[in-house]
Amino acid sequence: MTVLAEHPVASDPLRTIHDRYRQGLHTYLVKLTFGDVGLAEDLVQETFLRAWRHATGRADLDADTALPWLYTVARRLVVDHLRARRARPPETFMDDLSGVPVVHDPIGMALAEQSLRDALRDLLPEHRDVLVRLYLHGRTPAQVAGRLGIPVGTVKSRSFYARRALRARLEG
Repeated sequence: MTVLAEHPVASDPLRTIHDRYRQGLHTYLVKLTFGDVGLAEDLVQETFLRAWRHATGRADLDADTALPWLYTVARRLVVDHLRARRARPPETFMDDLSGVPVVHDPIGMALAEQSLRDALRDLLPEHRDVLVRLYLHGRTPAQVAGRLGIPVGTVKSRSFYARRALRARLEG
């Protein structure tokens, strides 16, 4: 529904223009906006809003001669919209960052590895041993428990506290 259709004081000639030309104007604007139906509807509303403002206080409004003027206003609105979009930087949305190339940073990697080594050295020996076996050697908690002769729950508990301490050390 357009602004004009909702306006309580829209004059009869303007209502006639709206009823007669709205659908054709909408079809024209869909083509000009390359199929963007939402934008076309917004531009139709803006076109009729301008027609209503232009017609206020005019007695010589004629529904039969309004069509070329409406199409000119609509076309100019599309041009203004395109100019406004070109003036703004393009909008980019990245939901998936896997396509972004990763910059190889050997110095950053070396510093990160050194920080991790230092943080691992600060852990309790039994916590460090569990983390190394689980994450560096790729063992399961059951395998680590069997190798160390401790219950699986103890392996999981040590892993939890070791990761928490490691995270605190690396973030701090």
